[in-house]
Amino acid sequence: MTIASVIAIALFVLSVMVALSLHKIDEGYVGVYYRGGALLRSTSYPGYHTMVPFITSYRAVQTTLQTDEVKNVPCGTSGGVMIYFDRIEVVNILTASAVYDIVHNFTADYDRTLIFNKIHHEVNQFCSIHSLREVYIELFDQIDENLKHSLQTDISQMAPGLFIQAVRVTKPKIPETIRKNFELMEGEKTKLLITVEKQKVVEKEAETERKKAVIEAEKQAQVSKIQWEQKIMEKESEKRISQINDETFMASQRTKADAHLYQSQKEAEAHRLKLTPEFLELKRIEALHNNMKIYFGKDIPNVLVDPNVFSVEKTVSKKN
Repeated sequence: MTIASVIAIALFVLSVMVALSLHKIDEGYVGVYYRGGALLRSTSYPGYHTMVPFITSYRAVQTTLQTDEVKNVPCGTSGGVMIYFDRIEVVNILTASAVYDIVHNFTADYDRTLIFNKIHHEVNQFCSIHSLREVYIELFDQIDENLKHSLQTDISQMAPGLFIQAVRVTKPKIPETIRKNFELMEGEKTKLLITVEKQKVVEKEAETERKKAVIEAEKQAQVSKIQWEQKIMEKESEKRISQINDETFMASQRTKADAHLYQSQKEAEAHRLKLTPEFLELKRIEALHNNMKIYFGKDIPNVLVDPNVFSVEKTVSKKN
């Protein structure tokens, strides 16, 4: 064998060894290594890495959000009915710093122990204390939250670094006869709910009509009140106008009376001022002059008798 052949063989063997020792860790994964079946403490992160071929092996452990599906999970209710959950999805994430401890304690297939087996256990625990109706209808919306809480509580103690983000549970499969009965019950329940809702609508409409009537009555009452107050104000205005007119008339009459009194007082005062001896003498002379009769003749009688006096006496004597 020539030297060239030996070199060629050596290069071939070296290239094979390099090819077998070189491996790649994808993004979102952490590599763990086994040698002779024993887990090594060294881990690797995304990128190319080398290892001793044939002696060392590796596993890539996902450290991003992942969903584990647990299928066909049996569930025995407290009444003895066996039902099956077709699929339960568990969304979880493993931190990179906890990879070594979890793989060391639960192997690289840690989800089998911590999630799959635990789901079976928790589902049976839940079903065993609840009836079929509770599991299938009344408490179905609580199953996912109960499973999430139970899983996270145990995992936080057993495997710190693994977190349960969500649990999604599909509707369980139940015996066909029971399912039909439930459907009939739900149908009747729906009819009842429809009847109740119709009754509520009727009651609401009646309440609306009542409120409308109350509002209309209040409106009429307010209008009547306003009109009545308006009439009262009109009457009060008329009364006030009448009082003002009366007061005006009384003031006018009082002014006239005062003027007449003043005039009378002034006239009396004027008369009083006129009653002097000279004025009285003048009046006496005027009275004598007005009542004086002058007779002219040769024989003036001493006594003058009114002829009417005698005529009256004759008439009286005739009657007697």
